[in-house]
Parts: sequence; C-alpha cells; structure tokens
Amino acid sequence: MAVNDSPRPDPDALLAQVQQDEADAHRGRLKIFFGANAGVGKTYAMLSAARAARAQGTDVLIGVVETHGRAETQALLGAPDNDTEGPLPLLAPRPVAYRDRTLPEFDLDTALARRPALILIDELAHSNVPGSRHPKRWQDVQELLDAGIDVWTTMNVQHLESLNDVVGGITGIRVWETVPDKVFDEADEVVLVDLSPDDLLQRLKEGKVYLPQQAQQAARHFFRKGNLIALRELALRRTADRVDEDMLQYRQRRAVQPVWGVRESLLACVGPGEHGDKTVRATARLAARLDVPWHAVYVETPALQRLPEQARQRVLRSLKLAQDLGATTATLTGQEASGPIVRYARQHNLSRVVIGRRDGQRRPAWARLTRMWRRPLAQRIGALGSELDLMEIALPATPSRGVPAARHEPGHQPVDWRGYLTATALCGLTAAGSSVLLMDVFEPANIVMLFLLTVVIVAMRHGRGPAVLAAVLSVSAFDFLFVHPRFSFAVGDFQYLLTLAVMLIVALLIGQMTAGVTFQARVAQRREDRMRSLYEMSRDLSGALMTEQVAEIAARFLKAEFGARSALLVAGEDGSGGPGSERLGAAIASTPAPELDAAVAQWSYAKAEPAGHGTDTLTASPVLYLPLAAPMRLRGVLAVQPEDPGRLAVPEQRRLLDTCASLLAISLERIHYIEVARASTVQMESERLRNSLLAAVSHDLRTPLASVQGLAESLLNARPPLPEPAAGTAAALHEAALRIHALVTNLLDMARLQAGAVQLDLQWQPLEEVVGSAIKASRPVLGERPVRVSLPDGLPFVHIDAVLIERVLVNLLENATKYTPAGTPIEIGASAEAEHIALWVDDHGPGLPRGREEALFNKFERGHKESATPGVGLGLAICRAIVQAHGGTIAGLTREGGGARFVIRIPRGQPPAIEDPATP
Repeated sequence: MAVNDSPRPDPDALLAQVQQDEADAHRGRLKIFFGANAGVGKTYAMLSAARAARAQGTDVLIGVVETHGRAETQALLGAPDNDTEGPLPLLAPRPVAYRDRTLPEFDLDTALARRPALILIDELAHSNVPGSRHPKRWQDVQELLDAGIDVWTTMNVQHLESLNDVVGGITGIRVWETVPDKVFDEADEVVLVDLSPDDLLQRLKEGKVYLPQQAQQAARHFFRKGNLIALRELALRRTADRVDEDMLQYRQRRAVQPVWGVRESLLACVGPGEHGDKTVRATARLAARLDVPWHAVYVETPALQRLPEQARQRVLRSLKLAQDLGATTATLTGQEASGPIVRYARQHNLSRVVIGRRDGQRRPAWARLTRMWRRPLAQRIGALGSELDLMEIALPATPSRGVPAARHEPGHQPVDWRGYLTATALCGLTAAGSSVLLMDVFEPANIVMLFLLTVVIVAMRHGRGPAVLAAVLSVSAFDFLFVHPRFSFAVGDFQYLLTLAVMLIVALLIGQMTAGVTFQARVAQRREDRMRSLYEMSRDLSGALMTEQVAEIAARFLKAEFGARSALLVAGEDGSGGPGSERLGAAIASTPAPELDAAVAQWSYAKAEPAGHGTDTLTASPVLYLPLAAPMRLRGVLAVQPEDPGRLAVPEQRRLLDTCASLLAISLERIHYIEVARASTVQMESERLRNSLLAAVSHDLRTPLASVQGLAESLLNARPPLPEPAAGTAAALHEAALRIHALVTNLLDMARLQAGAVQLDLQWQPLEEVVGSAIKASRPVLGERPVRVSLPDGLPFVHIDAVLIERVLVNLLENATKYTPAGTPIEIGASAEAEHIALWVDDHGPGLPRGREEALFNKFERGHKESATPGVGLGLAICRAIVQAHGGTIAGLTREGGGARFVIRIPRGQPPAIEDPATP
C-alpha cells in the first residue's frame, strides 16, 4: 500500500463518504444487544430500552420476542404498575404449515405494511420455517432496514459465523444457526449485555434461564464455568474490536489528527540500513508481549528513489519479515520521512513509534555537518506528533573501514554523483552562453531568469541535492560574471548583496518545490497506471465467457505489469476444470510458459496457501503459486514467474498481484455459475420434454396393454384348457403383459409426481397394516421367498398416504427380489425415533455399488448398466419422490454383514388422542 504524502483529504474517499451518508439516511438503524450466552439478559435489556424509547414518543412494535418462560422478561411484555401507556404492541405471528404442524413465524409483510419507527426482532440467528420468504431471520431484518425501519435485535457470540468453530471447540457443541460477521460489523450500534459466570450460574440454578430439567442438563454441558469464562472473553474481545473499528471510522469522518492512546499499538519504521531486521524483530517481540497489533512502514523519499539494489533488497526483506511476523506493512511516499510516519500513525491510531538508533559509529565529515543543522528522525517525529510515544532500538555500530555504514533512519543513501555533475555542467553552460551571447542584449535582472530556469530543470531531473548545488552555482556564476567588479566574487554595490541573497533563496525554494512536485507526480502516475491496468483487466474479465479467455486476460495483465509468464490451473471434477474436485486441471499457460511444477500447484490448491517463490513453502521454486479463492470455494491456482523476482517482493506490487488473483477467482466463479445456469436450463427443458413424452407414450400404451392382458387371461382360463405348449405361451404372454403394465404404471406415476399432480390423502395409519398390505400385493413377485417382519409393540401411528407408502414398500420388495439370490429372506423392521418413524427393508444380496448409493435414486439409474434383470431404473426414483412428498427421507446403504438396506424416515408428528370407550 502506497500512502500519499499530501495532507489533503482524498477526493474519492470524500465522495464515497457522501454517498454512504446518503444511503444511510434512507436506511433504518440496526442495534444489536450482544451477549456471551443465553440468560445474560439480552431480551430483558432490549425490552427495557424499548419501553424507554416509547416513553420518549417512539412508535415501537414487537415483531418477535422469545421469553423462554422467564418471568422477568414475560413481565416486560405486560404493563407494569408504573406504566400508564399499557403493554408494548405485539405483532401477531404468521402461521406457517410445515409437514404436519403449524408453526408461528415473524410476519414480515405485515411489519412492512405497519411500518413502525422501531421494531424488536429477537434471536437474529433464527432459521425461518421452509417456505418463508427468507431462510434466515437476519435476512428479514435486512429487508426491514432497507425499508427505513429501525430494528433492535439480540444475538449470542456463538452465532457469529467467524467464531462458530471456535465456540464449538470450546464447548464441544456446534451451533448451526449463524449470522455473517458482515451483519454484525455493519450494525449501527452494539450493546454488550454482560453477566459474570457466577451470577449466570446462580440464575441457572434458580430456574431463571431454563426450566429445572433443562437447567440441570445445561449445567452439565454448555453452562460449565470454564465455558462461560471463555465465551465471555470472546464476547468482550469481539465487542472491543467493534468499538475500535467505530473509533477509527469516527476519526476518519471527523478528520481527527492526534492519536488517541485508547489501545496499545506499534509502528515500526524500516530504513535501508543493514540492521533494519533488528527493528522489525524487536517490535514483533514487543507486540507479542503486549498482545497488540502492529504495523511496519518504509518511507520512500526523493533521496531514496535511486537506492542501490543491495539496499533496496534489504528494505524488501525487512518488510517481508515484518509481514511474516504478523505486521501490516506499507510503503509510504513523502518529501522526507517524519511527515508520512506521523500521518500514518494518526490515520491508524498507532500510539507508539519504534525506530532504530545507531550510536558510536564513525561518520564522514559531511554527514556530521549535516546532523548539525538537520535534527534526527526521532526529534522530527516528536515535533510533528507530540502525542506519539517514541521508542528507539539500539542497532549495532558497523565499523567504518573506508566505506561508512548507511544510517538506519529513512532519509539517507549513498550519494549519486551523476546529478551533481549534471547540475555543474548545466550551470556552466548557462553561465558561458549568457555571458557571451546575452551580455550586451539583456539587463542582468533578465539574465537571472535563465539561471533560475537551470535550477528548475535540474530539480525536475535529479531532485533536491543537485538543485541546491545548481542554486549555489547559479548565484556564484551570476556574481562572478555580471556583478561589478566582473570576474571577481567581490561586490562593489551593497544593494547587489540583497539581490544575490534573494536570488539564492528563490533558487533554493524553486528547486525544492519543483523536485517535490516532480516526485509526487511520478508517484501519482505510477498509482494511476496501476489503477488503470486493474480497471481494464476487470472490464475485460466482466465480458469473459470461457476459462481460456480469463487465462488470456490474466497473461496479458501479468506480462504488462510484472513482466511475468503465467499459467492458470482450474479445479475440476476429473481434472478437466469442473467444480467440486480435489485435483487441478491442465494448465492454460502464456507463451512462453512458466516452469510449472504440478505437485507445488496441487499443494497450494489443497492447502489454500501461496507456495513457491517469495513464500515460506518450497521457496526454491522460481514460480509463485497463488490459490484463487472465490466467495464460494477455491477455483484454481495462478502460477506467476516474473523475469525480475525482486518485483514481487515490493509490498504494493504483491498486493496488486493478490488483487489480480481475487479478480480472476471471481471471474472463474461467475463463469462456473453461468455454466450451471445454462446446464440447469437445458436439464429442465429436457426433463419437461421427457416427462411429456413419458406421459403421452404411457397413456397411449395403456389401452392396447389392457387388451393384451385381457386376451392372455382369457386364453389361460379357456375351456377346454389349451394344450401344454399353447398354455405355456399364454402364461408367458400374460407375465410379459403384467411386467409392461407395471412399467407403464411407473412411468405415469413418475410423470405425475414430477408435475406435482399427486395429492396426498394423509391419514393416521398403523404401520403394521401398511406393511401387511405391501407384502400381500408383492406376493406374486416374491413367490416362496420368506419375508420376516419385526415391528415393535407400541409403534405410534404415522400420518401418511397409505396407498403411496404401500407402493414404496412394493417397489423395495420387488427390487430386493430382483437383485438377491432366490430363497434368501427379506427383512422389514421399524423403530420410533425422536422426530421420525424409521422403516427399513433389508436383503441378503451383494449390496449396493460402492460410491453410487445416492445415484441409484435418480431416474433411469440402475445398479448395473447392462444386466439381464428386467427394469428401467424408475422404482427407487418413485420411492424417493413419494417419501419426499411426505416430508421424509430415504437412503440406501450396504450393511456390514452383507446385503443392502433401504431406510425410510417419515416425520413422527403427534397422533390425535383416542378416547377410551370405558371412560364416562
């Protein structure tokens, strides 16, 4: 990140702020009552605050409140004795039918129509009943906010998405209802509702959190004191982070300059000296000891633009070390080092600045003279930022043996004498030309302008130092050639002393200002070039429709910006570029291609971490491998091999490369979903066409099939009976007709189920009757095969369509008969679970094909593609469609002892009470 030295506000940032303020003005405000766990009083605090808001004239509406039977919270829903305004208005819930029950849910449409000034929505992480407009309650809240309605809500720390796994590791309980951190971070206000673990356990013991039986179980598991302490710390830290972010936003909005030392934070200043890494390591140790964030910066001034390669590599290594140690790194630009450092510290509210100090070192005479009139960096920082704490790290004194060691503080480098020689030559040419050609043409006051122009040219081309020399030489040449007595530095008229002094001051000022403006223009031009390249790349990627186009755009950008060869490796199911695989496809490389190592690329993809050049993994590789992380999943790996490896070590260049990788990942994900949408559309159309054909063909076949079946039965029942050969033929004809009739029935049923034309006749049925009817209906297929039924006593009634569930069992029994050896038994069992009734069918055959257990439930899917076993692969598909229509599930598996098992789970529900006739 390159930071501008200019103290003026960024116009783009101001425009973005104005646009954000305009959007916020039309959007409701979100206030979250945040706690470590249940029972700390979030809902109570929210209701209490809502009553206070209503007392001040706010239109308050309760959308959803979960009291969990807590008396104190329940009392706030009523009207306390001292409240003359009555209870808070409560929005009636919307009944939603789910399976066999009706559940109350938040009525979003009524709330939007009612449009209160403030609405209370308890339990932000709640999952809505399937069939609601939004799957999550926090999405309902977002719609209310977009409508300009203020929302107050509650949530616990374990419901934050980023902390969900952390809390699960602490408590051993994984919470599945989560809220994205973005919702929490974008809330306008977060109120921490805190309670000590001892007080919370006391409330739990008194029955103020859960009912007594639930409280005992909670105390043994989630509500252990160690868990409560850890969750409390997480909640406090997350709230502190949120408050810290609010403070930074306030400082940026109000342009607050002084650093507020509300939280320890460190800023390490890295220079081109030989021991910059010591400053970095010392700051890292201090940050780890204090457990605080820290930053590391390097200031590039005009004097440091032409650093020798060795010194530049030292800076890059120090910044890379700081980044590896956990610092946020940045490269700043400015006329000199102290100003950008102070501004960066204030911008990020960093209270302590760490710099290096080298004492006891022999310095050349010119350096000692410079220190006499130029204060050290620490003093300059202290003068500009009086609120900053300064810490100096003692650096080793490098002995000087002919070559003095570079100073550690930013702002010094070995002198580049070419600029000074150029300045001397230009001043000499200006003096000679003006004295020979212009002496008798112009007045000396006009010739002065030529010397000032020379100073400007030198400053633009070579910076401050040569500009200072040009100013001194120009004044000296003018005095020597044009001031009487000529060809002497003596001044005959006292007024010329003032002229020469002003000329020197003006030359120095013009030179310094020109050098500064040139430097800033060069920095701005580089920044603009990078932004333009990114814009052009993103514009091209937005129109890309194929992976090859993305790879071509990436190769063009990387070649132009980094001089690098590149390759794109996209993840695929079978190594061909599709989603959902652990393998990478073939590389789409630039010309010439980089030196790819497939193993390194695969490692980077599997670990989701950069590898290769410039990283801590497989650093010997000349290629840098970057995983392409899109919002949904990893999409592949970008391989980059620059011609100059040092370019990727510059922090802003590496950030530019990371931005490029992010754009590529998003583009690949967009292309993937375009393909998914296209494939889904084709599949839907194919499915619709196939269902239409199946229905049409099946209807057309039913009449001739009925005729063939009737004729076959007539032949079998003819009197006198047919001769033996003819009777066998008639029996075979009848069996084939029955088989085709079953197939046509399956086709029709599948078409009706797919079209949603089947209406369930749900009744409370005993499972024993349904199983018995299915076995009786399957007896012609089963023959003499034994069927063992094991249903426990007291099995509750199930709310089902008996005819369709019987059809499911018939299909499963027929399937078991087809694929198991003759004479082997078939077993049917059932059990009552907490929320379901489980029913299974076991056989003693070879089991299900490994890895294809789920695919067998697809239409026209068979266990063996080529098989003498009759059937077209619709039986299991019909079973799944019927079971899912009942709100249940069906799955197949291979048992450990051999054979297949198909398990049906149907929602249990609550059977109606049956009155005892003997009861009066």
